[in-house]
Amino acid sequence: MKIDIDRVKTVTPDTNIGDLVLFHPETAELLFSIGLHCLGCPSSGVETISEAAEAHGLDAENLVAQLNTIIRSDSI
Repeated sequence: MKIDIDRVKTVTPDTNIGDLVLFHPETAELLFSIGLHCLGCPSSGVETISEAAEAHGLDAENLVAQLNTIIRSDSI
């Protein structure tokens, strides 16, 4: 299966957590720090940012904004 890198250039609520961490490992620290330890979980391959945020009582839009900030700052 080929993963489309364009779909993880910008994080959205529908971004798959597994793809996010695969292409942007710099985001893992934030995810761990807020209690999203799902990086090693089997569901990370199919779970979206929105689904993980809901399951952990987090604001998905705020999380998306934080993740995009990390990605942009790392690419400078």
